[in-house]
Amino acid sequence: MSISATDVVQQKLREGLGVIEALARDSALHATLVAAADVTASALRAGHKLMVAGNGGSAADAQHLAAEFVGRFIDDRPAMRAVALTSDSSILTAVGNDYGFERLFARQIEALGQKGDVFFAISTSGNSPNVLRALERCREQGIAAIGLTGNSGGKMSSLCDYCLRMPSDVTMYIQQAHLALEHIFCLLVEQRYFAEPSR
Repeated sequence: MSISATDVVQQKLREGLGVIEALARDSALHATLVAAADVTASALRAGHKLMVAGNGGSAADAQHLAAEFVGRFIDDRPAMRAVALTSDSSILTAVGNDYGFERLFARQIEALGQKGDVFFAISTSGNSPNVLRALERCREQGIAAIGLTGNSGGKMSSLCDYCLRMPSDVTMYIQQAHLALEHIFCLLVEQRYFAEPSR
């Protein structure tokens, strides 16, 4: 017996909601997210920058997150230093052609990254070769690494200083959860960045 299209809508929304509800109960993940936001805010206040990267839908998320920092998120406030490493088509095609797809982000981190910066890596599988190479480059350059991934964490989990794993193996639900956490991350960084310094 086939199910109706409206039944599919309800089922998928419930399944996606279940992942978000699981996130809401994960106190260890909450602590990791807060720690990652603290490190990022401190880096930005010290004059460093946030770099963000991912592939496909995660590339769109990287650009979305950078835009929230450079533009605005909740309040009208000064811009914060953030760049998506997925945006420059000339760099992406040149590096991809000359060095291979695996070095797309690592090469940009080599060029733009400085000790004290933060790299935010997004990969639903945790195994994207170009993300892994970028994380390895961050270790070489003293750049803090935040990872946003799926249930297993993949190979990137051991390369991140802060790894946020979504409680799902289904790409669409992982990506939905990613967006929720990306927004909360931006909110936390914004609050900390513009907080009055303690006296």
